[in-house]
This record gives sequence, C-alpha cells and structure tokens, in this order.
Amino acid sequence: MTTIQKQTGNVLEATRSTTRRPPLYKVLLLNDDFTPMDFVVVVLQKYFAMNREQATRIMLQVHREGMGMCGVFTKDVASTKVEQVVAYARQHQHPLACVMEENE
Repeated sequence: MTTIQKQTGNVLEATRSTTRRPPLYKVLLLNDDFTPMDFVVVVLQKYFAMNREQATRIMLQVHREGMGMCGVFTKDVASTKVEQVVAYARQHQHPLACVMEENE
C-alpha cells in the first residue's frame, strides 16, 4: 500500500492507494504415451528445483491423472518455464507438453 500526499490549497492531505498483485499462472505438465517417466523427473528437478521425491510424486500425478502442476508463477516466469521445458523436451526428441493457465 502506498501513501500519496496531495496538496489542495493550504492543506496537505494523505490518501492511500493500493496496488494489485500481478495475476499468477499455474505451469502444468501434460501426460503423453511417449515421454519416459525418468525424463519427466529430470525436467521437474532441472526447471522447477524439486528434489527427486517431489519430482517423482508430480510425475506420477501426471501419469495417473493426465496432468500435474509444477508451480505457480507470475506470467513472465511461467511463460519462460513453459518455453524452456518444451525446448528441452524437443531437444531430446520427446513430445512432452507444458502449458500455463491463470491461477484462480
């Protein structure tokens, strides 16, 4: 919250203005039948700073439920993570899909 001082005539008035937090976005991995599970674990460790146990848990969620959340970030960070994961997967010839959606 910011306090702005405004002078009207001879009186200095303080008014408060609030700044809204930027919207956040979930980064999701989507299941496919071709990307090896071990590769998904590596992606989660490399791009989302997860330990092996956390990464394995999310990988199994992706496998069983069709998608798993990797984290919640600002729009720019989420977009960058999606691009990095997709580029890394393509570089290793895997069809792993990574998307972002607004966090509600």
